Amino acid sequence: MQLFNMRKRTSGLALAVALATGSAVVATAVYPAEAHAQRKKKKDKESDGGGYSKEFVAVYQPLNDALNAEGADVAAYKPQIQQLLPLATTQDEKIAAGGLVFNSGIKLKDQTLQLSGMETMLASGKVPVDQIARYNFIAYQLSNAASDFPKARNYLQQAINYNFTTTSITASDLQIAMAESYFSGNELREGLSFLKKAISARKSQGQAIEEQWYRRGLTVAYNNQVVPEVYDFTAMWIEAFPSSTNWRDAVNLTRNLNEYEPQLLLDLLRLSKEAGALQEKNDYVLYVEAADARRLPMEVKDIIEQAYATDAVSRDDIYVADALTTANGRIASDRADLPALERDAAAGNAGLRTVVAAASAFYSYGQYDKAATFYQKALGMPGVDTGEALTRLGMSQVGLGDFAGAQETLARVEGKRAPIAMLWSAFAAEKAGPAQSDGPSLGELMGASTQ
Repeated sequence: MQLFNMRKRTSGLALAVALATGSAVVATAVYPAEAHAQRKKKKDKESDGGGYSKEFVAVYQPLNDALNAEGADVAAYKPQIQQLLPLATTQDEKIAAGGLVFNSGIKLKDQTLQLSGMETMLASGKVPVDQIARYNFIAYQLSNAASDFPKARNYLQQAINYNFTTTSITASDLQIAMAESYFSGNELREGLSFLKKAISARKSQGQAIEEQWYRRGLTVAYNNQVVPEVYDFTAMWIEAFPSSTNWRDAVNLTRNLNEYEPQLLLDLLRLSKEAGALQEKNDYVLYVEAADARRLPMEVKDIIEQAYATDAVSRDDIYVADALTTANGRIASDRADLPALERDAAAGNAGLRTVVAAASAFYSYGQYDKAATFYQKALGMPGVDTGEALTRLGMSQVGLGDFAGAQETLARVEGKRAPIAMLWSAFAAEKAGPAQSDGPSLGELMGASTQ
C-alpha cells in the first residue's frame, strides 16, 4: 500500500517564483534633493500618513546612493540597513525603507532581512494594487522558511484573498500550501480540517478537485493515526476516485488501524469483494475464516470459487480445500432449512437470535430483500447489536439498489463499525452515480461511543 508509506513533508510547496532564485527585486522610491526640499517637516506630516521627515531622508538618501553605487559592498552597510526601519514612521517612509531593506536582503541572501523589508512595505499601505498578492505571497514564503507558521498562514491567506497565481502556481496550490503550513507546525487536526473544508467548498461550487488533495490529507492522517479524520478522508477519497486499487488501499488502511473481530472483518471483506478489490491470497483466507463454512456455507463456497478462478489461491491449499469440502457438505441442508427459518423469524414471538440468524442466512444467499426485512425487525428488539444490524441493513439495501436508503441507514452507525459503514456508504454513493450530497463526518458518527 505504497500511498500510505509517505513521510510527512516538513514544509510547503516548492514553488517557482523569483524569490526562490534570489532575484526578486522590488521597485523603491528615489528622492532627489529638489523633491525632498518640497516635503513637509516631520511635525507637519501629511494627513494621510505620508511624507518624509528630514531625519529619515538624512539616513535613507546617502545609504540608498551607496548601495546603488557600482561595486557596492552591501554587507558592509548591514548595520545602517538594519537601523533604517525604526526611522520609518510614515507610509511613504515605510514603502521606501522596506524596499531598500528587502532588496539588500536579496543581495545578501539574508531571508530575515528580506522578511523585515517585505513586512514593512506591506504595512505601509503603499504597495501597488497589482503587486499586493505577490508581496503577500513572498512574505508567506519567507515566514514559512523561518518556521513562523501562524504568520506565514496570515500572509498566505492574503495572497489567496487577492487571487495570487502565476503560470506555475494555481489557486489550488495555495490551498494545499495552507494545509501544509498547518502540517509543518504539527497542527495536524487544524490542517486536516482546513483541507476538508476547502474540498467541501470546491465541491459546492462545482469545481474540480485534484486527487492530491485527498491523498495528502489521507497520508498525513494515516501516518499519524489521526482518528477519526483518517476515515473521513478515506471515505471522501474513495467516493471521488473509486478504482479497485484505491478500494483495496482504503480497505487495507482501515484494517491496519483496527483489530477487528471476525464479524466486523467479514463485513469489510464483503465490501472488498463487491468493490472488486480482493486480490491477495491472504484476503481470501481471511474471508473464509470470518464467514465460516459451518455458518455461511454458500457464501464460503462462492468466495473460494472466486479465489480459484482468479488464481489468487491454489487448489492445493489444504485449508481452503477443506473449507470448500465443509461448505459443499452443508449447502443442501442449509438451503432446505431456509423456509422454516423464515417462518420462525417472521412469527410475532420470534426471538432475537432467530431473527438475526434468518437475516444473516438470507444475506449470504443474496436474498437481500428478506435479509433487509429481518435486520429491520431486529432493530426493534431488545438486546440487538444495533451497529451490526444497521450496517448489514445498509449492506442489504445496497444489494437491492436502494443506494440513498443505504446511505441514510449507514449514517446511523456508531462506534467501531463506523469506519466500515462509511466505506459502504461511499460504495453506495459510487453505485448511485454523481450528484450525491455529503454525508456526516466520522467524528459526528462516532461520538463518544466505542461499542
